[in-house]
Amino acid sequence: MFSFELRCVDRRCGARRGSFVTPHGAVDTPAFMPVGTAATVKGLSVGAIRATGTQMLLANTYHLALRPGEDVIRDLGGLHRFMGWDGPILTDSGGFQLFSLARINRVTEHGAVFRSHIDGRLLELSPERAVEIQEALGSDVAMVLDHVVPLPCQSEVVRDACERSVRWAQRCQAAAKRSDQALFGIVQGGLDADLRTGCARQLAACDFPGYAIGGLSVGEPPDEMYRVLDVTCPELPSGRPRYLMGVGTPQDLLESIRRGVDMFDCVLPTRNGRNALAFTDFGPIKLRNLKHRRDDRPIDPTCDCPACGHSRGYLRHLFTAHEMLGPMLLSAHNITYYQRLLAESRKAIEAGTFLEFYEAKLERWRLGHDGGGAE
Repeated sequence: MFSFELRCVDRRCGARRGSFVTPHGAVDTPAFMPVGTAATVKGLSVGAIRATGTQMLLANTYHLALRPGEDVIRDLGGLHRFMGWDGPILTDSGGFQLFSLARINRVTEHGAVFRSHIDGRLLELSPERAVEIQEALGSDVAMVLDHVVPLPCQSEVVRDACERSVRWAQRCQAAAKRSDQALFGIVQGGLDADLRTGCARQLAACDFPGYAIGGLSVGEPPDEMYRVLDVTCPELPSGRPRYLMGVGTPQDLLESIRRGVDMFDCVLPTRNGRNALAFTDFGPIKLRNLKHRRDDRPIDPTCDCPACGHSRGYLRHLFTAHEMLGPMLLSAHNITYYQRLLAESRKAIEAGTFLEFYEAKLERWRLGHDGGGAE
């Protein structure tokens, strides 16, 4: 029901080309998953998402448990039927909310108690409860509950959270019952190389179907994140998918692929799209800038997304007029850009030219010039 085929690895770096098979279809890796926190990628229909080249989506356990409730989604046929998406879905466990909602939660060895950001009611999220919710949702991939802390952080706090994450992962594994749902372990350990490698080895011994690297992109410089990936990826089983959670910029994706990461998710394409920023091979374009008022060029003449059927001047008008079409079109463009970047990465790995591809992209982003449009 689940399998991961590693087709090739670049001989000069850690870049990997593979295929992750799930009950709802295969996912070509390296892969990017748009974030549909509340069972929707903001502003986009499932047809629009599919048109970007997306194969797999992410949804969030914490948010769906609060609203509408996992029992409602289960009674309406499960998450795939509920949102009308027939491809693979991964659900986060809610561990990230231990970091992002730290002011309204309390963590103990048993689990975490949240006060809902919606209505103030209490929600208890233990490892067993996180698995129960995700099994009711019916996602293809479920994540163990982990303890995420901000970075930088005191070493004893990072160690405590890392060790707790391993214990919680083991409890999640013991609680899991669905054979049609793959449970991924999550490596923690902050920026400490010894904690990261130790955590990865302990989780590898648990024989999870896949492994995530969590607790990064939470305040640390990019170079520190890359250093953690350098020591963590080699400790993970080569025959299982590796997922870097919540990352990141186009450069972050290529840097992580170079180090052996297979799967990604991030809100940046849609969040930036809603704020009039378009990703391109020449760097980001800020479409609210006055210079685009009479610009008749598309964002990218080589892109076939719906946004690139319009001029930059028109897209700028949509945002200045507060028309909802603007955020919708830019979100579709940015996800399309990410998916094209990953598809090009896969081809380069297959051809044995990933490093040349990587260096050319970084140089073009560094120069950031498309004849006057990028800034």
